[in-house]
Amino acid sequence: MNELFFIELINKILSPNSYLGDDCAYLEDLDIFVTQDTLVQDVHFSIYTTSPYMLGRKSVAVNLSDLSAAISAPKYITISLSMPQNIKEDFVKEFYRGVHDICSEFGVKVVGGDLTASEKITVSVCAIGKKESLFLSSRKFAKQGDYVVVTGHHGSSSAGFYALSNFLQADKELINSHINPTPRVQEGKILSNITDTNIAVMDSSDGLVDALYKIAASSKHSIEIDINKVPVSPKLLDFCRYNNLDYKEFVKWGGEDFELVACVPEELYLKLDKTKFFPIGRVINKDYNPIVIIKDEKDKHKVTKDILISKTYKHFEN
Repeated sequence: MNELFFIELINKILSPNSYLGDDCAYLEDLDIFVTQDTLVQDVHFSIYTTSPYMLGRKSVAVNLSDLSAAISAPKYITISLSMPQNIKEDFVKEFYRGVHDICSEFGVKVVGGDLTASEKITVSVCAIGKKESLFLSSRKFAKQGDYVVVTGHHGSSSAGFYALSNFLQADKELINSHINPTPRVQEGKILSNITDTNIAVMDSSDGLVDALYKIAASSKHSIEIDINKVPVSPKLLDFCRYNNLDYKEFVKWGGEDFELVACVPEELYLKLDKTKFFPIGRVINKDYNPIVIIKDEKDKHKVTKDILISKTYKHFEN
């Protein structure tokens, strides 16, 4: 079983339901966005490599990232924290100190939650954002001719996770990318301020190619990118050279970078700050059999649903 299978199954059972399909739901009657993410011990983090403080920060950051992709302003969160019976008081203190600090940075308030007992630490955060643009973001809004742009470095977080998991030396930049990601709230605000049409945006929490494929599938368009145009950190290149690894594998398939991936029309692309938004490709034909095409120097590789499932992270196979 895999995540895509379960998502399709749930959609069939709940359909018709206009709120499913994106990482954030826009509730038009309330004019707000709502999202929820869960982090599970030994699935999304390890207590041996992630401190309680950093876990608190990251639990909030992943949700703020989804709100940023919805070009909305994060406002409130609720937190459900499940813990073993023998958890130490210091864990709870440090966890909520991390929550407090990142919420303070982005002007977010904690307005509720739940505490329960469990065998492993599980954190589930629900985040609410305010609609600030006249226009909406959804995967289905990609159009032929759109520029595909991304923020920030890709591959760094998964390389940091790989280093931690395999006890390899890595620059602290890569490690911090994994344990302390920065949600692109400012970049989401930039998009909300200049957007004059509905656009396709999501974050790369499950990997760059995963995000591209989901946009392609929802919009019924294909997407072609040049993998050599995706911004990467020199620290990632150094790490991969030293350990004889292919950095492009981290860039394509590694998750938890929490960068924005957007498909924007040319008139909007021309307004973007090219030091914050980097063009990597275009949306091409609408053929109702969408694929992602990855250009690498002289070669082109097609990413189908089967390839995506085999390459990306599997939540239910641990």
